[in-house]
Amino acid sequence: MAMSLDGYVAGPHQSLEQPFGEGVGDRLHQWMFDEAEEHAEVIEAVTAAGAFIMGRNMFSPGRGAWDLGWTGWWGEEPPYHAPVFVLTHHEREPLPMKGGTTFHFVTGGIEAALERAREAAGDRDVAIAGGAATVNQYLAAGLIDELRLHVAPVIIGRGERLLHDVGDITLEPVAAPTGSRLVTHLTYRIVR
Repeated sequence: MAMSLDGYVAGPHQSLEQPFGEGVGDRLHQWMFDEAEEHAEVIEAVTAAGAFIMGRNMFSPGRGAWDLGWTGWWGEEPPYHAPVFVLTHHEREPLPMKGGTTFHFVTGGIEAALERAREAAGDRDVAIAGGAATVNQYLAAGLIDELRLHVAPVIIGRGERLLHDVGDITLEPVAAPTGSRLVTHLTYRIVR
């Protein structure tokens, strides 16, 4: 999960024109593009899961009934190459894409999405891809084992905050921080 130093994963007023909100641009993810070789192992780990879960806001700028012409931010071949379960209040048929990604739209809540993702992933990991509200719900429910943060040296000041209203959680570092001038990578295990 890419985030700012002050804990935001997106700014306010996300839209089609500003997917990460006002004033954010690519500042949280710049390391993935400008320093891709330096962070190749981390980037590969981001998409290595056997299934993914994301919130509707991460999949689409729309709210309410679906625009069936919308197929995600990633073009014809999303980077996931595995089943992706999108949390939503509005039903939609599965959306197969090139490269093995199929978006499944789940209206039954976080537990239903996790159950389906675990089944699809088999013995591989399930990744909660985002956004902040989705990750926060899974953290508050005690359903995340490991938290990988990619902290960009920027201050956003407002927007979608990670770790908001998740309760009293103890984190244990899995490894020493790594990074560059554009990002610090942190990995924590949730202590139960």
